Amino acid sequence: MATPERLRTLRAVLERRQEDLQVVLDNLHDSHNASAVLRTCDGFGVGTVHLLSTDNPLPEISKGVSGYTRKWLEMPSYESTRACVSVLKAEGLRIVATHVDDSARSYLEIDWTEPVALVLGNEHRGCTEEMLAEADERVKVPMQGMAQSFNVSVSAGILLGEAYRQRMAAGRYEVSWSEGKERLYQQWLERDEVG
Repeated sequence: MATPERLRTLRAVLERRQEDLQVVLDNLHDSHNASAVLRTCDGFGVGTVHLLSTDNPLPEISKGVSGYTRKWLEMPSYESTRACVSVLKAEGLRIVATHVDDSARSYLEIDWTEPVALVLGNEHRGCTEEMLAEADERVKVPMQGMAQSFNVSVSAGILLGEAYRQRMAAGRYEVSWSEGKERLYQQWLERDEVG
């Protein structure tokens, strides 16, 4: 049975969860990277991480690297880009895909307070062509050195950190509750009982 302090913690985390800020991992293959991204998502109040695997197996999530956050994240998986995009669009999310070329805007020019799904691409080739074709916007972190891009988990931290900054300034991390959060709270109580 959860203690009153534990119940307060679970509820406080959910109260600040950003239901309309979600992340998609587009064919990531490194388990360390995927696990680190999950930890970053949890830290910035992102509760849903979509796992897209069209041409390689889903990475195994490391409990230690992820900070044991997998238990508290919704992680639907897809074998087709079309299926993933359909879910995102049905939820009213703008799809913003990371990409390193001149067609991408700086992450500082993006309005992260709108409902958005941030797509993080594979460590070697980035987002798939299918996902880029479906994206409403392409985004990049401008680089000042010789490397073309940051590691995907570092990029997640930079991009979600900016989303957090904008959303905090807009009052989006104020306490809120919804039917969806209530459902999750009940599920979390069950998960917590299981350990």
